[in-house]
Amino acid sequence: MARRCDLLDTGPMSGNNVSHAKNRTKRRFEVNLCNVTLASDALGQKFRMRIAAKTLRTVDFKGGLDFFLLGTKNHKLTEKAKKIKKQLVKLEASKEA
Repeated sequence: MARRCDLLDTGPMSGNNVSHAKNRTKRRFEVNLCNVTLASDALGQKFRMRIAAKTLRTVDFKGGLDFFLLGTKNHKLTEKAKKIKKQLVKLEASKEA
């Protein structure tokens, strides 16, 4: 299973370990993934996801999963997140009509 965020597709980064003598060796900075269940108020559903801790903080800051998805551009989201966003937009359009 790839270590990637289910919402923003954040993956591991690469860098160097630097010793006291300035010797550099390659290393990976892994993503801090959390298994969470996020509730959509508009859809009335819960979604189990494996997301990065920094993404979880952003979701809380934006006011929940619905506001996070509606305020995020599609090219930043994963396919799973785009499907949920599409349902939200469709529901919102049907309420206006």
